[in-house]
Amino acid sequence: MWQHRLFPLGELRSTDGQTIEVIDTGLHNFGAGPDFFNAKIRIGGQLWMGNVEIHLRSSDWYRHHHDTDAAYNNVILHVVQLQDCAVETENKRRPPQMELEIPRKVEENYRELFSEEAYPPCYRIIPQLSPLFVHSWLSALTVERLIAKTERINGWLERTAGDWERVFFITLSRSFGFGTNSDAFELWASTIHPQQINKHRDDAFQVEAFFFGQAGLLEAEEKEAEMSSKPFSSKDSHTHRERLYREYRFLQTKFGIKPIPRKSWKFGRLRPQNSPEVRLSQLAELYYSQRLDFSKVREIKDINDLRTLLTAKTLPSYGAEYTLSPDSVDLLLINAIAPILFAYGRSHNDEEMTARAFEILEKIKPEHNHIIRSWALSGIASQHAADSQALIELKTRYCDRKDCLRCRFGASYLKKP
Repeated sequence: MWQHRLFPLGELRSTDGQTIEVIDTGLHNFGAGPDFFNAKIRIGGQLWMGNVEIHLRSSDWYRHHHDTDAAYNNVILHVVQLQDCAVETENKRRPPQMELEIPRKVEENYRELFSEEAYPPCYRIIPQLSPLFVHSWLSALTVERLIAKTERINGWLERTAGDWERVFFITLSRSFGFGTNSDAFELWASTIHPQQINKHRDDAFQVEAFFFGQAGLLEAEEKEAEMSSKPFSSKDSHTHRERLYREYRFLQTKFGIKPIPRKSWKFGRLRPQNSPEVRLSQLAELYYSQRLDFSKVREIKDINDLRTLLTAKTLPSYGAEYTLSPDSVDLLLINAIAPILFAYGRSHNDEEMTARAFEILEKIKPEHNHIIRSWALSGIASQHAADSQALIELKTRYCDRKDCLRCRFGASYLKKP
């Protein structure tokens, strides 16, 4: 009720009779300390800026030991459903309290929302929401999703001492797993330094040997029955594989590297074009023929030029040509390029770069899956990938967790008559 300003009509007053004007409810805190930071409230005509604590009963203040915790000394208002005692901070100050009764209708809407089995559970309220309200929430969710994706990027930046080229290689490689083999590609890429590739990227054969060998796919004990791709099953494949293996052994000694376990990869129930070997060959082709690196991606502003850059095909030595489909290229833009440009822009205070990340998403058609279809049936149709990413964020971070109270749609549901 506090976060979404579900206040009763009429003047608000503290329990000691002072008028209360809530200018800003503050920032919801999910960690230790007061529930809301940096609230702005006028109490008895005096403007206060500080923190707000929320409890059902005033006595919860003592039950949670806030009276001995200095983190609560700057609480400017204690909001409760029932005041059953006065409260005191660690520095012996008594913050004002305000009772906020939860209306019966709000409780009924809350129970109805949480017991709904259909998805999305708030479908009844969606047609009543204004397009501006919906667009505002989707935009905020797009930002949330990009920030969530940058957490993984920032983690790799810490582990690589801020090496953006290496983190770009890891991020792009993970996306080449297209879900099924994302973890394996990320593990594989984390064992490779782009500088090592650069020393041999003029030779497609060496890049191929490097990539396949480091993936653990050139070992002699490999079972041919398990392989799903042409290099190890077509004519002259054994000779080519043996040459790759010998070359990799040379590179392995040169760089002191160790391949990841072959069992890291998933081969079952994959179409040939989705096999790890196909994706590795396409990635090798990108780094050989396109000379792909992060500096080149940062310089390209036209999305079609980015699409051209990322449209990889298997190396000629593969034996069969598989080219990344336009939809697959767009998924790379959504899951790798936009997030790392957004992360780079935030890290370097480059607003143009963060804006470019949004522009990329807004120029790509929306994804098609059961989440997007469910929202479309409820009345919210995605116009582009920024919208579909927002709805995926809404599903995974709010709906699946039953976190409707933090959702703006959920808050609107609580208000319905």
